[in-house]
Amino acid sequence: MFLLLPVVTVDTLASQTRSLVSSPCAQDVGLFFPTGSPGGMRELNPVCPSRLVRMNAMGPRRIGVISDTHGLLRPEALTALRGVELIIHAGDIGAAAVLEGLRALAPVKAVRGNVDREPWARDLPTTEAFEIDEAGVYVLHDLGGIDLVPDAARFKVVVTGHSHRPAIQERDGVLFVNPGSAGPRRFRLPVSIALLHIRSASVEAELVPLLPVPALSRAR
Repeated sequence: MFLLLPVVTVDTLASQTRSLVSSPCAQDVGLFFPTGSPGGMRELNPVCPSRLVRMNAMGPRRIGVISDTHGLLRPEALTALRGVELIIHAGDIGAAAVLEGLRALAPVKAVRGNVDREPWARDLPTTEAFEIDEAGVYVLHDLGGIDLVPDAARFKVVVTGHSHRPAIQERDGVLFVNPGSAGPRRFRLPVSIALLHIRSASVEAELVPLLPVPALSRAR
């Protein structure tokens, strides 16, 4: 069986990019060119919803999710995130250098956490809403501050942090993902990130531990 796919040439890509950048919505729409082939990710824009760059893509999208780094970007996190097409940081970043290190691997979507109060963080949003393939993704730092109903808003994934407790739960058809903390360990909580695997509107998530959980000390 032969699968015929539309061909996206360099000239076509350049033409579509120029059209988007020259549009009145250029400041509101992000351009993502994931590793490998262009396309697959697009912004949800309530003002200009039709101003999207949408290219054909093959295979599931592998998206990295990290949170609560608190100024520490572990080499284990960089290793676990290598090869992803996009990195989502769910806040409490702690230092601009963390975002710079992540951007060396892939494009980054980040929200501001409650500890991100320095001048470098002022322009970071408190929430992000975008679409990967056909899956809507909503990002905020603290799930307790969510001000919408995700399934009614047609989001497939809600990404949060804050608690330092890694968790993946599905409720009403929405996947809630907390990657845990990838920064300094708090008590005996895990140090971890998460990965999203997205194909069209189908989303799967996995937790990736970065360090072993410390053993309980025995009383003598």
